[in-house]
Amino acid sequence: MWKSIMMPMLTFIVLIPAALRSSDAQAQSHMIDKNRAALVFVEFQDEWIGQNPVLTNELVKDKQGMVRATTAAANVLEAARVSGWNVVHAPLDLSNDPNYLLFGRGEEKLGLRAAIPRLKTWQASGSRFVAPFVPRENEFVLRGRSGASVLTNSTLDAYLRNNGIDTIILMGFATHVCIESTLRQAHDMGYNVYVVSDGVASFEPEQQAYFERHVLHHFGEGIASKKLIAQMRDGAARVGN
Repeated sequence: MWKSIMMPMLTFIVLIPAALRSSDAQAQSHMIDKNRAALVFVEFQDEWIGQNPVLTNELVKDKQGMVRATTAAANVLEAARVSGWNVVHAPLDLSNDPNYLLFGRGEEKLGLRAAIPRLKTWQASGSRFVAPFVPRENEFVLRGRSGASVLTNSTLDAYLRNNGIDTIILMGFATHVCIESTLRQAHDMGYNVYVVSDGVASFEPEQQAYFERHVLHHFGEGIASKKLIAQMRDGAARVGN
C-alpha cells in the first residue's frame, strides 16, 4: 500500500526540478528589447558616493563593494548613453521637506521612517547626484518617492507604462534594502526585472550573497555589467548563458 502511494509522489518530486530547468532555459534565452526596457540607477547620490558619504561611512563595511558597484554602473550608463537606451534616475530627495513631515518627523516610527530623520539624511547636500550620474536631457528623473522601493508613490510606474516599457534593469544601493524592495514590488506589478549583479552593493558581503542565493531568482534575474554592455551594442541584450 505504501509503495503504491509513494510512487506518484516520487514522480511528482522528480518532475518539479525538470519543470524549473525548463523555465530557466526559457529565461536564459530571453532578449531584452532596448525600446521596452529601462536602466534604473538607484541613489547614485552624495549620501552614498560623494566626497563625504554619510550613509556609507555610517553603515557600509564592504567599501570595495561600493566601489565595484559604482564603477560597473558608470560603465553601463556610458554604454546606455552611446547606444540610446532608456535611462531612469531614481533618487531619494527630501530637500523640500527639511522637517521630515513625510515620515511624521520620525516620531514613534519604525525602520527607515525613524532612521532617516534621526540621521538627517537626503537633504540638499546629501541628495545631490554625483558625476557621471548627473541626469542629462531626455533621461527621466522620478519624483515623489516615499519608500524603500523606488516605485512607492513615485512617477516611475506612469513613465514606464506611458512609454511601453515592461522591463527594468536595476543598479544602485543598497542591495538588501532599496534594490530588493524595488525588485519585489516591480515583479508583483507585472514588470520583468533584472539586477546588474556587480552594479549593486550591500553593507556587508553576507547580505549580498544571501540576496543572490535566496531572493533574486524568485522575482527576477541577474546579469553581469560586462555581459550587458557587450550585448547592448546590438540593440538588445540576451541574458543567461
